[in-house]
Amino acid sequence: MKKLLILALTGVLATVASAQMLINGAGATFPQPIYTKWFDEYSKVDTSVRFNYQGIGSGGGQKQILSETVDFGASDGPMSDENLAKAPRTLWHIPTVAGAVVVSYNLPGNPKLKLDGATLANIYLGKITKWNDPAITAQNSGVDLPAQDIVVVHRSDGSGTSYIFTDYLSNVSSEWKEKVGKNTSVNWPAGLGGKGNAGVAGQVKQSPGAIGYVELAYAKQNSLPYADMKNFSGAYITPSIESVVEALATATIPADFRFSMVNPPGAKAYPIAGATWLLVYQQQKDAAKGKKLVEFLKWAFTDGEKMAASLDYAPLPANVQDRVLKQIALISY
Repeated sequence: MKKLLILALTGVLATVASAQMLINGAGATFPQPIYTKWFDEYSKVDTSVRFNYQGIGSGGGQKQILSETVDFGASDGPMSDENLAKAPRTLWHIPTVAGAVVVSYNLPGNPKLKLDGATLANIYLGKITKWNDPAITAQNSGVDLPAQDIVVVHRSDGSGTSYIFTDYLSNVSSEWKEKVGKNTSVNWPAGLGGKGNAGVAGQVKQSPGAIGYVELAYAKQNSLPYADMKNFSGAYITPSIESVVEALATATIPADFRFSMVNPPGAKAYPIAGATWLLVYQQQKDAAKGKKLVEFLKWAFTDGEKMAASLDYAPLPANVQDRVLKQIALISY
């Protein structure tokens, strides 16, 4: 009897699983913690749909949505006009949350460091190679910095986190802007590569003397220290939800929602912050999937946004949420 009940229950579960609609997405690892939370919570709201999201980096997300091998893409860097022109139909940027890209490191005793943009750019240009370089020690009075080699770590994949980071470095360093520039992938002058935010965090954690850039949640999950960064106003700011909200408040957000928020003028604004976007076609090919995707998006911008702070992301301001909801209402299927 017990075996029959188990077999019957297995059959029911298999039937339910097979009846679920699967919506596929791929792209940025920067927002993956909150997207994972959203998809899990939404599965309790609508049991007929399941989301499969692959964190392959923003570059991969852009490529897959352009080739329509996924139902939605995700990117932390807005797509270029050139890339958007490759889309078979109108492709929209739907901003979801904003977050901090933090500068993490692996030093004895994990001291709290302060850095400015010029110093960080010179580290990534390979011009500053020791932790006790005068440019670093001058900003960190009282901190015993070792005469240790700096191991630079960067992303190896096409990455929106890299886009935000290189956008910032281009903003604060004319040499970086001229020699390297900003993009999801660049020709890095120095360092080791790690795949995804998790890969960079792992490289930093296991490499003495390392420095790397990751989304705030990944630094916290891996117990990595991260630097206070000097902002446009000259203050050293700790990355936090509050300092990202300050940065987001200064952003000018156009009708197509493609914008940058690095190195903003706010006195309390963290300088290396960015938004992240879902990439969604205005005209959905599959009517059933399109309907379910729109229903999810409406939930995300009402109930989902309330979960952002608990995972170290800044929710969109209420007026921007309203604008996004109006855009979502125009998705056709």
